[in-house]
Amino acid sequence: MDLLTGALIVVGLVVFETISSIDNAIINADVLATMGQRARRWFLIWGLLFAVFVIRGVLPWLIVWIATPGLGPIEALTATFSEDPRVIAAIEESAPIMLTGGGTFLVFLFLHWLFLEPKHFGLRGERIIIRKGIWFYAVASIVLLVIVWICIQTNPMMAFAAVVGSTGFFIVSGFRTNAEQAEQQLVEGKTSLSDWSKILYLEIIDATFSIDGVIGAFAFTLSVPLILLGNGIGAFVVREVTIRHVDQVKKYPFLKNGAMYSIAFLGMIMLMDGFGFHIPPWVSPIFTISIVVFFLVRSIRYNGMAQVNDPAAAFPDLFSIADEPSPENGLIPDRNDK
Repeated sequence: MDLLTGALIVVGLVVFETISSIDNAIINADVLATMGQRARRWFLIWGLLFAVFVIRGVLPWLIVWIATPGLGPIEALTATFSEDPRVIAAIEESAPIMLTGGGTFLVFLFLHWLFLEPKHFGLRGERIIIRKGIWFYAVASIVLLVIVWICIQTNPMMAFAAVVGSTGFFIVSGFRTNAEQAEQQLVEGKTSLSDWSKILYLEIIDATFSIDGVIGAFAFTLSVPLILLGNGIGAFVVREVTIRHVDQVKKYPFLKNGAMYSIAFLGMIMLMDGFGFHIPPWVSPIFTISIVVFFLVRSIRYNGMAQVNDPAAAFPDLFSIADEPSPENGLIPDRNDK
């Protein structure tokens, strides 16, 4: 790996980690506002170090180590920089398994957002799809069936990894849904917790939201040090957003769309790589940055139109913005709409 490619990968990781953690930053800011000064300072210093070195450092290292039984703990950390033929062969053998499991997780994550989650409509067709949200389970099942069938022809362990990826998605999704409901109760004052309990809650929230970034990082590289560097810098950016810029970030309605379409793209890249289509390392960072910039520009354009007149003039039948989801604005399906 040359220096330019490595730098491009790190930049792509920083952008992806930042954009995929926007929801996490908003939740952190809302909960921190209910805490005392000492607890806030403790979380923003020590909580961040835990998030960077434990979640974004140890987790990818564990994934590589567990998926590659032939490597020791140090070899798993430095594998992609090693010239040892045994280490290279072990990584090449285990890479399709890791990529298939991670790709399945990311594709399921995107489909869940596309079919079921409230959103600002950023592309044509999203409004129609969310009105047919019940189809998520059928589509996800068919996608898993196809992935497993393809994997069985090549390596049964890849098929098992795909099932692990889908199972991991549903487990993480359940934790995340429960955490978001708990966050709403905390902000509204319906639940009474000590500041230290809130810190523990925020660490759990960060862990569940960080899994997206950690798994997506493998679409960029299998190098644990590069993942730690890119995701670590991204985590510091998210901290800055949490402290100073969360209100500004909320003004860009389509950043979440950029994150989710990036996740979809990276999931497909991982699956294609796992199936033997060797994707150049520059593809993931270039396309991730391009997708994020595309939706950032759409957000800026939307905000500009909103200041002068009805933004629907610029985006007819494309976007729906509302504080609360309802069948009328299309953010949740109408049960009578068939």
